[in-house]
Amino acid sequence: MSTEFSILLIEGKRAEYPVFYSGLTRKGYSVTLVSSGNSGLVFIKEQKPQVVIVNAVSMRTSGRRICKSIHQLDNNLPVILIVENGARFKNQLDADIILELPFTLQKLLNRVRLLAPPENKNLLTVGPIQLDVENNWVRCNEKHASLTPRLTQLLKAMMVQPGEIIDRKELFSEVWETTYTGDTRTMDVHISWLRQAVEDDPRHPEYIKTVRGVGYRLNVEPA
Repeated sequence: MSTEFSILLIEGKRAEYPVFYSGLTRKGYSVTLVSSGNSGLVFIKEQKPQVVIVNAVSMRTSGRRICKSIHQLDNNLPVILIVENGARFKNQLDADIILELPFTLQKLLNRVRLLAPPENKNLLTVGPIQLDVENNWVRCNEKHASLTPRLTQLLKAMMVQPGEIIDRKELFSEVWETTYTGDTRTMDVHISWLRQAVEDDPRHPEYIKTVRGVGYRLNVEPA
């Protein structure tokens, strides 16, 4: 599953109850964790996730009010609610899927996949970098940014050759669709913009590396 599919997990921090954040992230999902219903509602207003998981048990609540508030904001947003075994009033809980503890992580993953949108065939994924070549956006770890079409093509050209050194003139010729490669300084500027979009610290890039005198290398191991 691509990390482009995003999950909002509303989950408390009570050690005596099962929690699912680490399990979901290990499976490659992009998960935002908040510890209260109010925080979850704020997140939904600002950045709409594809699915919400409400671990009501971890917050010692039925989840009833949280789920209702979520669907008042967006009635089409899928909600998975985690409740205790034998929870009362299940038929009155405003959730698309209700899971009763105990259950395995795999069961939760199966329910999440049922709610996942169709796979984005325009999404290119290499390591932690996801590039949508149609809609011109990139996500890397916790960063998400819109790109110009030119930046999209530049990053795509690097992502199809992960780990390899790409000659700067060849890269310029491919992305700018020109045989003139006498001045590639504009590409250096675009590389700088890409680093702003992808890197945690653009001044000390981890992924988009300069190979002096040669070109650039996307510092990600191929799958």
